[in-house]
Amino acid sequence: MTLFDSPAFEGHEGVHAFADEASGLKTIIAVHSTTLGPAAGGCRMWPYESAEAALTDALKLSRAMSFKNAMAGLELGGGKSVIIGDARKDKTPELFQAFGRAVERVGGRYWTAEDVGVSPADLEEARTETRYVAGLEGHKAASGDPSPVTAEGVFRGVRLCVERAYGRDLNGVTVAIQGVGHVGAYLADKLHAAGAKLIITDVNQASLDAVAARTGATVVAPDAIFDAEAEVFAPCALGGAVTFETLARLKGRVVAGGANNQLASAEVGRALFDKGLLYAPDYVINGGGIINVAAEIRGLETDTAFDQAWVDAKLDRLALTLAEVLDRAAADGRPTDQVANEMARERIAAGR
Repeated sequence: MTLFDSPAFEGHEGVHAFADEASGLKTIIAVHSTTLGPAAGGCRMWPYESAEAALTDALKLSRAMSFKNAMAGLELGGGKSVIIGDARKDKTPELFQAFGRAVERVGGRYWTAEDVGVSPADLEEARTETRYVAGLEGHKAASGDPSPVTAEGVFRGVRLCVERAYGRDLNGVTVAIQGVGHVGAYLADKLHAAGAKLIITDVNQASLDAVAARTGATVVAPDAIFDAEAEVFAPCALGGAVTFETLARLKGRVVAGGANNQLASAEVGRALFDKGLLYAPDYVINGGGIINVAAEIRGLETDTAFDQAWVDAKLDRLALTLAEVLDRAAADGRPTDQVANEMARERIAAGR
């Protein structure tokens, strides 16, 4: 199979591979669409088993960012970058400086930001070589950590789905959260404040201990989260959590979380729908973070301060968009992920 035959390629405008021998950088920058504006999406550092696996991940994440930005009503297209390497031992200032030069060579068609394995300190190094970096401090348009805003959008989405599926509020509802890193931890706090009961898992014991101490959550082993007696399953770790096998183990009627690419395939989305579960499409429910980043990009491009009111208005609109997806899916009798994809493509096409 060639790059252009890959199902993940789907209309990408450009796929850029860069290597820097001196620093060891191997990165792929995928630009899915710039129809609505410059492509924007974070940089992920991960020890991929192969270059093909890294490419597939970059393509899937890039397309998801196009759809996410369109559904969030942003003047941004979709892109994503991945760095092949172990974030625990392969990071150097020189590697991220080389990454910054790679971003610069894409010529302003792509803005990068944080993602898994990449920290603000890493992006500070990239910023020495390119201006196309968002999510950093030290300027008047700085947006700060986008995780709390992402978590707020996910929280609103979980609340809406529980209302639709169970006809009740969150008080007393049990939510199983897979992953309590930045977004998952903030989500846990918000759900706890709303009266929800929590079951959590993560590979990071320190994160688990901290969240459990604050919220009284029950901690389970990573694989056991799929068997939790919970009304809601909230994937907040890496993608692909919902497979045919894990879907069969879920006890509740709602899947709504902060992770990207939660469904292993479109066929799993259909199976989820056929089983009677309500799924909040990931790139709709978790769009709060990119809204925050978009506000920073607006400020950087116009030399204006960060506009919190603009972010709040977009976050309100995002909740309405999720409601529209759920309404259309219910009226048409179709899986919510299919409906969301259709709506996102409609918005991108209208931008042309």
